[in-house]
Amino acid sequence: MSHQSQYNEKLLTVAEAVQHIQPGTDIISPLGCAEPDALIKQLENHEGLNDNRLFTMLTTRELIDVDPDKLRITSLFLGSSERKAFNEGKIDLLPNHFSDLPKLLKQIARKPVVMTVVSPMDENGYFSMGTNADHTISMVKEAETILVEVNEHMPRTYGENQIHISEVTAIVEHHQPLPELPSTPGQSEKDMKIGNYVASLIKNGDTLQVGFGSIPNAIMDNLKDYRNLTIHTEMIPEKIIELFKSGAVTNENNPFKKGKMTATFAYGSKKLYDFMHENDDIYMLPVNQTNNVCKLQEIDDLVTVNAGVEVDFLGQVNAEKVGNTYFSSTGGQSDFQLASHLSENGRGVICLHSTAKNDEITKIVPTLQQGAPVTTHKNDVDYIVTEYGIARLRGKTIRERTKALIEIAHPKFREQLTKEAKQMGYL
Repeated sequence: MSHQSQYNEKLLTVAEAVQHIQPGTDIISPLGCAEPDALIKQLENHEGLNDNRLFTMLTTRELIDVDPDKLRITSLFLGSSERKAFNEGKIDLLPNHFSDLPKLLKQIARKPVVMTVVSPMDENGYFSMGTNADHTISMVKEAETILVEVNEHMPRTYGENQIHISEVTAIVEHHQPLPELPSTPGQSEKDMKIGNYVASLIKNGDTLQVGFGSIPNAIMDNLKDYRNLTIHTEMIPEKIIELFKSGAVTNENNPFKKGKMTATFAYGSKKLYDFMHENDDIYMLPVNQTNNVCKLQEIDDLVTVNAGVEVDFLGQVNAEKVGNTYFSSTGGQSDFQLASHLSENGRGVICLHSTAKNDEITKIVPTLQQGAPVTTHKNDVDYIVTEYGIARLRGKTIRERTKALIEIAHPKFREQLTKEAKQMGYL
């Protein structure tokens, strides 16, 4: 049977496709752009649900409304709508390292059903997950049921994110523009200062992991005159396009795929998705490869850049909880932070503004707030960067760390922080 004949045979309506989801099974959806909107919405009308679970991650859409006894939603990393629902007790949050998700889901998922957006099928019968590989592509081999939502707006990318027509249980077609990352406010003076400081820690020939947001954008704005940079990251940010155009990125030192930028997902604007479409300079990999510490530690000169919510005198970083509100999750921060610690000449950078709420709250604190998670361990921390400078914590004692962190805290809090440090016996 030809590939097109198989396609036609498996092409169903959305309502027909979800009938393949049986009670007591677990549904696994990709994060961000590859989340299948039509299939997930149809779950609200699927009467065959009972004791099912839906694993989501960084969802970009409003959550569906289903009786939790029929379908329990479990987030792997909170998006905006998931954040609100979790803090209202409506959904669950599963602690994890991003790198470990394929293994973890294989252990806990019951008769897994994979649902994902894909690009249109090629002449060889392959669909591409486009902007994604993440944890989902690893589950394709484990899944008993695979439902794909074909979207002509999904870019075709190359790498280990391909699904063959022979593996697919059912196909639906749903063509709509991909979700786009909300535009961030222009870079503030604080962002630009942090960007300059972080750029000073990067040198030609380094391999970079960097995310999205105003601070990463400010960092990348400072890298256009660099040369022979390699990008190996979990997420492809839009600013990468400018680094390619400037000649800063060659990916010559990429041991995962020489000459290619490697990543596990992308989230940005249509400009980014168009850049990715059939771009041979990009190679998508599952997250248990991109974030695998054992593989990453073999990269010399690995520079990882991540964000923090608060840092205490020990060097512990909370990047997940703001006050009493769970905001995100661990993601890949601890994966890359540990990898940079193990890499020869590696540098692990945590960035944050020194204050919050118009300079009313210091983010350099004596101890993390009670109940705050530790995203980066004190033994793995390296550089902390605020708009007031760089604190190198690796190799420093608690007294030395405390002193270095107070020096990059906002000036209005330094006296109080010094007093508290002395009371704790740290100074």
